Amino acid sequence: MLSTDSDILKAAEGWRREGRGVALATVIETWGSAPRPVGSHLVIDHDGNFLGSVSGGCVEGDVLTEAADAIEDGKPRMLEFGVADETAWRAGLSCGGRIKVYVEKLG
Repeated sequence: MLSTDSDILKAAEGWRREGRGVALATVIETWGSAPRPVGSHLVIDHDGNFLGSVSGGCVEGDVLTEAADAIEDGKPRMLEFGVADETAWRAGLSCGGRIKVYVEKLG
């Protein structure tokens, strides 16, 4: 079962209060069929713990990697995933959709 956005944002707030490095990934655009709607969140801490979902498949793995980098360097990222090439199945977007995810360090 997926956590609610409220649970995810509360976890992010709690992790920050504990002194953890935290990044938040948010689906900001979708086209066609997409696994998660606009506004979906994934929160990640500096140890690799995470809660929520922005997609599925390898997209989440790529987002986790970019989030770790954002925690390290403090720079936000705009990520785009789609089916324009042969990586669609690998990325978990074989349904024909595209998504754009914004990743930012919190705090």
